[in-house]
Amino acid sequence: MKTIEQGATGAAVEDIQQRLHLVGFLDEQDVDGVFGQRTAEAVRQFCRKHICGPDNAAVEAGQVDDKVWAALVDATYNLGDRTLHLRMPYFHGHDVFQLQQALGALGFFCGTEDGVFGAHTEDALRKFQMNLGLPSDGIAGAYTYAELHNLQHSWVGKGAHHKVGPLGFARAADVLDHNSLCLFGMDEFTRSVASRMSNLALATNPSSKILSAEMLSVEPNEDMLLVQISTDAGDDSTPTVVYVDDDTLAGRLEGALDMARARNPKRVRIVLPETRWREAGTERSAQHFAITLLDALCVVL
Repeated sequence: MKTIEQGATGAAVEDIQQRLHLVGFLDEQDVDGVFGQRTAEAVRQFCRKHICGPDNAAVEAGQVDDKVWAALVDATYNLGDRTLHLRMPYFHGHDVFQLQQALGALGFFCGTEDGVFGAHTEDALRKFQMNLGLPSDGIAGAYTYAELHNLQHSWVGKGAHHKVGPLGFARAADVLDHNSLCLFGMDEFTRSVASRMSNLALATNPSSKILSAEMLSVEPNEDMLLVQISTDAGDDSTPTVVYVDDDTLAGRLEGALDMARARNPKRVRIVLPETRWREAGTERSAQHFAITLLDALCVVL
């Protein structure tokens, strides 16, 4: 975006002022669409708190560039404004901070309450969902927000129960950077599942070697295990596992992977029953399949 500074006017300035007002740095009567001295000082104060120290020249300029605008947007998200889940790059913002506060106060440890949706936050969210009988998919969406709203008397204004512990899910283990897997799909939906599995692995461990075909910078070598995500069982001899979201998935994957390792190329096929999970839309369905498949693979590995 073009840097907005003192003397500017118009809708963009008013949007900046509205956000500064929402986060408590500008009085409502100063929201007038004119970037004057008060707005510039409000930008400086906001930057000192949310971006960098008071001695930084860019902060003292009181200008709104890409970095300042992104920080303003993050600061004005509230819990429930958007669907949150583990991805790369991480979601970050005030809504993530509120989610971490709520989960921590309810007894689900998130690590540092830093406004960044990382592996510890996702682990806490999944435990919270499991505790309430929700689908434990690590996605903060409508059902999760409804339950948090119903429980707000138990967490609003209360501190977190700090208890450090290891991540509870297998994909947070060292297997992510000790096993080379190439994930791929043959259509838009299965490519999305493969890509999301790769992003989840990288978000949990930046050194992950479990990558989608699109993420590879070189052609897979003969030692890399190829994992095809499909909606078609095919008619060749590739070891194939039909996806069922139950306790048998990891065990059935283990047998297929053992067979695949003895072949050339080393390839296994995972067949999804459909492109919808329950009543969820396409994106949430793809995310659910990605989470459960990656966890099952990591249990085996």
